[in-house]
Amino acid sequence: MVIKVFLASSSGSTAIKKKQQDVLGFLEALKVDYAPLDIACNEDNRMWMRENVPVEKKPTNGIPLPPQIFNEESYCGDYETFFDAKEDNAVYAFLGLPPPPGSKEAKEAFILENLPVENGTIVNGTNDAEDEENLEAEEENLDDDTLKASVKEEEAQEEVEDEEAKGEDDQPVSEEEEEL
Repeated sequence: MVIKVFLASSSGSTAIKKKQQDVLGFLEALKVDYAPLDIACNEDNRMWMRENVPVEKKPTNGIPLPPQIFNEESYCGDYETFFDAKEDNAVYAFLGLPPPPGSKEAKEAFILENLPVENGTIVNGTNDAEDEENLEAEEENLDDDTLKASVKEEEAQEEVEDEEAKGEDDQPVSEEEEEL
């Protein structure tokens, strides 16, 4: 998949130039394949961009300003939404690309995929120490299968402990224990 960045090579606005440079520089730093498409020198690019930016994303005058970002034919967003994704460490999700192994996004995705979440909150007795341990393991370049196996082992151990605790609750209580 190629990311298309629509920009204006001969913009008179320094703000637009800075935004374009910010997007391109960040994509280069992430080593994301992209194609810069100039709307100033190519009428086809300009028309395609204007036609494919969703109506709700167009400014009040109806003409979207560069940079506009697409993943092939799919609209990703403008500079503001790109900037928000960058601040949230969610650029790969914004671009519709899988995060590379070891990236912050990949770590967060791994945790969310492997831990039970209810209403946006991690549940079932997980704690920050366990999460930190999982992140450290991944940072040590353990492959996903090893880390997943470790998480599954912990979950199985928790289930065994839960069953043991439940079994203790079901045992008859002696008269001495009742008096306590």
